[in-house]
Amino acid sequence: MHHRKCQSDVVGHRRKFYFVNELMFILGRRNFGADAMHGSFLATVVAAVVFHALGAGSVVVPSTSCYALDNNSRIRDFSNLTGQFFEYDDEKAPDLVVRFCKDVETRSQQPGYVDFGRFDKFNHFIASSGHANFIQEYYNGDLMNCEKSFDKLGRTAQVNIICGNCPNGHCAGGLGCICNVTYESTCRVIIDLAIPCVEPGLRVFEGFTVGFHPRSWEIVYNGMTQLGYEKAYNEFSFSTDQRDVTLYLTAVASLSGLVQKPTIKISPDEGLDVHLSGSGANGSPPTTLSPTMMLVEWRCDKARDTAYEVEITIPIENYDPIQFTLAKMCEHTQTERDEATRGWAIFGIISCISIVVLTLACCGGFIYRTRIGNLRGIDALPGISVLSACLETASGGVHSYARPDDSNNPFVNQTTWDRQPTSTQENWRTSDRTYGSI
Repeated sequence: MHHRKCQSDVVGHRRKFYFVNELMFILGRRNFGADAMHGSFLATVVAAVVFHALGAGSVVVPSTSCYALDNNSRIRDFSNLTGQFFEYDDEKAPDLVVRFCKDVETRSQQPGYVDFGRFDKFNHFIASSGHANFIQEYYNGDLMNCEKSFDKLGRTAQVNIICGNCPNGHCAGGLGCICNVTYESTCRVIIDLAIPCVEPGLRVFEGFTVGFHPRSWEIVYNGMTQLGYEKAYNEFSFSTDQRDVTLYLTAVASLSGLVQKPTIKISPDEGLDVHLSGSGANGSPPTTLSPTMMLVEWRCDKARDTAYEVEITIPIENYDPIQFTLAKMCEHTQTERDEATRGWAIFGIISCISIVVLTLACCGGFIYRTRIGNLRGIDALPGISVLSACLETASGGVHSYARPDDSNNPFVNQTTWDRQPTSTQENWRTSDRTYGSI
């Protein structure tokens, strides 16, 4: 259902552009002022006002891969012709059938159906500079007798799409027909197909990407907004706890100067605070090798059951703008990030000041006790005597701290010497008496 909605949105934007163009033409033909210049100026002003009222269109990728960009970078969506049946009757060769944007095959009693390739989103559907307007490539056909083809893709087909009627007048009107079929070999066929082409759509800024990584393009690829970001979806929404998201923009280097400063639009207007920052938010030219970064920071000021819509528009000079929507859930309100981190910042500042003051006091006390108190080594540290007393108290008074100047004192740790076991003292006395008697 949302694919149809995307197509209807694109059709609606096309009608807006056609209405503006027709209005400019009508107003230009009439004389609203003293001369033609004044009438042209008035037409431009009125068209600009109408264009602003209708809103600028955004290029959304079609729901199918059956589309192409013409030589003016305008999108042509052939999704309505997907699977359309075109048959070519040939008296000398098997009948050929083209199922548009599906496959190409020949049909005969012998050898039956032979597939000349299938169409998928990785195949080429590009504009042509020759007699045709577009070219389609069909690959991966039947391999029988084509196993040694240079591309190892089996049978292949090239469909030259001509907008309008066949040059030889083979068919006219209707949904179109096959004008000519040429077999380059048993493994490749070239087909000229005339169909009524759709009107050109919006102009695409090719090569532009937006993603969550410098080498990804989840949101915008090749200048077209991907499905899921053309409007707000709960499946693609960001949770309440995610306070920011970083987007990376890339573009072709030769055209990167056309990228302008982005703008945002929030729906509803109140309840969500959004700020853009970074090089991408300032309108810096992005390139493939040097992507620009756009940081989207948001804060929930009002809780809401449904997601907020954050529409980001990136104007492109001489092209239709890049436009995508991010959905943000707000299950509860949030405080400003500055208030949440202010307490930790104050604690960090006080801690740093305390460490610096204590370090300076310790160094000053050490220098003072070294020069004035004539102390050396660890004894010169401020508070070492207090620390020693505390350690001695904690250890039960068994160990005592020996000062360096008492190292030659024979009575150092005399308390420890005097505390001998009772049995040892009795044995010494017994031995003393024995030797004394002798």
